[in-house]
Amino acid sequence: MNADLVVIAKEPVPGRVKTRLTPGYTAEQAAGLAEAALADTLATVARTPAGARILALRGDPGPWLPPGVRVIPQRGDGLDERLAHAFDDAYAGRPLVLIGMDTPQVTTALLEQAGRALGHCDAVFGPAEDGGFWLLGLGRPDAALLRGVPMSRSDTGRAQLARLYAAGLTVAVLPRLADVDTADDAARVAALAPHGRFASAVRAVRAVRDGGAGNPARTGAAPA
Repeated sequence: MNADLVVIAKEPVPGRVKTRLTPGYTAEQAAGLAEAALADTLATVARTPAGARILALRGDPGPWLPPGVRVIPQRGDGLDERLAHAFDDAYAGRPLVLIGMDTPQVTTALLEQAGRALGHCDAVFGPAEDGGFWLLGLGRPDAALLRGVPMSRSDTGRAQLARLYAAGLTVAVLPRLADVDTADDAARVAALAPHGRFASAVRAVRAVRDGGAGNPARTGAAPA
């Protein structure tokens, strides 16, 4: 497709990612699940035809980073600022499709659908079941489309979509996806993509929790 793919993510460090998964899981287990979700997302991006594949990362890359993905640092304080900067810093004259690390069940077909939509629309939007959004694609980056949008709230997706429409953009809307915030979310998303690293990590963590063994989640999440 004639679009670049951007993943915006945090380095999966215990205590800094997926904190809403605790206390159901330990901080180390939550980080292992985050690493697996990121690895699955990047693997799907790597398989999707694209002009370029970019990771806007807060932190340092690890062994989960596949070949062919360029890393750029995140800039800005709030998430709205970091998203705006990610679009600006990744832009190379082609449409951009940006996703996060919380939907490891995303498929190449969905990403290709997003890229195709930007051939006839100004923007493409993927709503999340919790009221946020899992994907945003823009033909051209414009910080004003993101700055000031309230993030991490139940009305974030509605506010972001309203911002796009208020700017006069034509918007293609993708299917609604569940993202991973809580332990219940993790179980549901793992069932949607049972053969991925994320599902494997969820099963490993459950085995530990139910059987009292060690914590294999992070090694189970490492790319093959």
